[in-house]
Amino acid sequence: MGKVLLSLLVVASLGGCSGQQGHVCTLIGMDSGVSVVWRPADFKGSGGATIRVCVDGSCEERASGDPSDPIGVASVRLPDEIGGKTLPVELTVTPVKGGGVVTDTAQAQLTEERPNGPNCEPVAWVASFRADPVKGLVSAEGFSLQGDQP
Repeated sequence: MGKVLLSLLVVASLGGCSGQQGHVCTLIGMDSGVSVVWRPADFKGSGGATIRVCVDGSCEERASGDPSDPIGVASVRLPDEIGGKTLPVELTVTPVKGGGVVTDTAQAQLTEERPNGPNCEPVAWVASFRADPVKGLVSAEGFSLQGDQP
């Protein structure tokens, strides 16, 4: 019985780092940053688009992607020690076939995320938005790959 218990403890310790009070942490990594997500199919009518996201002066640019892809993402990485700041976010959507460029700004309130549990590292500070081809930056809350729900 002692060998079985010792084996289980060894296996558990290999799965992650120890947190406080014997809590076993996983080893999931996570970076601080602001992400903007979208459904590439939303940009099909404009022949696709270039999505540019800037956060506090740092920018990331991506093509909207193939309409058959389920999701597109542009993320601007931030320093891990940034904390719960509020930062300006700028979005520019430039359609491939011409038409109106959509620009929008918002304030991102960074929130703490601990992917390995409350007493485990890393600590990441994150915010997310959705890129809408007409409205610009909107809340990512309730984002669905199935399209807008009524």
